[in-house]
Amino acid sequence: MMELSQVQTQQLNHQQLMGLKVLQMGTMELEQYLRELTQENPLVDLEPEAPAPEKEDELLQYLQWLEDNDHQNFYCHQLSEEELDPLSRVGTDGGLEETLFRFLSRQLYSMDLEEETAETVRYLASCLDERGYLTIPLDELSRSGRIPLPRLERALDILRGLEPAGVGAENLSQCLELQLKRIHEEGPALDIVRHHLEALARRHYAAIASRLSLPIEEVKAAAALIRELDPRPGAVFDRAEQAPYILPDLFVEEQEGRYLARLRRPGRPPFQINGYYRSLLAQSQDPQVADYLRDKLHQAEGVLQAVAQRESTLLRCAQAVVDAQAEFLRQGPQALRPMTMAETAERLELHESTVSRAVRDKYIQCPQGTYPLSYFFSRSATAKKGGSQVGGTAARLMLKQLIDQEDPRSPLSDQKLSGLMTQAGCPISRRTVAKYRGEMNIPDMPGRKQ
Repeated sequence: MMELSQVQTQQLNHQQLMGLKVLQMGTMELEQYLRELTQENPLVDLEPEAPAPEKEDELLQYLQWLEDNDHQNFYCHQLSEEELDPLSRVGTDGGLEETLFRFLSRQLYSMDLEEETAETVRYLASCLDERGYLTIPLDELSRSGRIPLPRLERALDILRGLEPAGVGAENLSQCLELQLKRIHEEGPALDIVRHHLEALARRHYAAIASRLSLPIEEVKAAAALIRELDPRPGAVFDRAEQAPYILPDLFVEEQEGRYLARLRRPGRPPFQINGYYRSLLAQSQDPQVADYLRDKLHQAEGVLQAVAQRESTLLRCAQAVVDAQAEFLRQGPQALRPMTMAETAERLELHESTVSRAVRDKYIQCPQGTYPLSYFFSRSATAKKGGSQVGGTAARLMLKQLIDQEDPRSPLSDQKLSGLMTQAGCPISRRTVAKYRGEMNIPDMPGRKQ
């Protein structure tokens, strides 16, 4: 009974990990994933069911070909020892873009890791942002994925040991520190990236030298070394969202004065399970064929379950957005109200990280245009005033309007802009004005003067 319980727990974790991975996929990434799945799993049909093979010998040959070329998604498959040979994978990516996830996953083939550990590393790799950073705290990942924290900590250590150096860091400082440690740098550069990055960015070499009791020449040499490091080790890889067009996951429909979120393809399974191979599983006398088909059937059913859960969670999150942003849908971006993922998660009785994954790389088509779902979530840009708040996006729009309307011969200072926005009901500090202006690539006052 103990052994059965352990197997069930492992299967549960495996399904949960796959569910979390599928949940955060955008529409085009999911469709690509399903296309890859059909190439190695004979039970998965995106199109109407194909004619059945006439002879079992032909089937055996086909299954052998699939087994030899099986380079599917790692979350749905237990790799055999033969498949773990990295040389067998050379040239089998089918021309797909080199993503950070694929690059990291291939490195695990040559490592002597237990499958559970390797799977957890791949899970963490799937949570990296476009820079290669892991910004979601491990305790959150532990709670949302029901994965023991020590298991995640060990997996993170392994992930940070992979190429490119710096991947898996929490922030810029740690990213640079990981790269310096990789080249066994223990000098002042390490102290600078740990404690003096802001001063370094401002080229305050003398101040750094004073704090570290070092000659300024050593500080400048360390700065030169740091400049050779990569602050965004994941940015060189392709991303699914870099598509030539956007395919919305959802659209907004107005019904009896209320806005409703709708799935683009509601209630439609993403694929069907081939009936011939399902029946063959029940009839086959060959244990190898039966085992192979059983594994593929479990995989296909697991993916169907994960996709169904993805759609359910996505629709709930989208409807929460639509309910909260009804005025935006009527009036446009200036009416965008502040809302946070934490508040939404509490209202939906979900974990915040689940909401974050659900809205990641998802788009909704509404009367104002097509927007990423993440657009509607932000911290409030202001404190409460008269019982109301102004969202960060609305504050940026107000700031841009003020700058667009200013006299180019006498542009407004950040302090003046702060005062005007406060008078308009959006109390915002000078520092926040400067921050938003920088994010929108708007020059400072001297840079705007004509």
